[in-house]
Amino acid sequence: MIKNLSTDVKLELISKITDSLKATKKEAEDDSWKKLFGAWQSDQSAEEIIEEIRASRHTHRQIEDL
Repeated sequence: MIKNLSTDVKLELISKITDSLKATKKEAEDDSWKKLFGAWQSDQSAEEIIEEIRASRHTHRQIEDL
């Protein structure tokens, strides 16, 4: 199908596909961080959250009998 096209048409097709891929990649890069903005909402400071996580850790070492 493509081999029947002229060289000029092939080059134009390559150019359009390249431009399309560049635009898609740029949009994806620009919007990726925006999706994360505001994902975590809390009145606690980062230090308070870290302390809460550390305080909630429990280790239970139980060795299972075989």
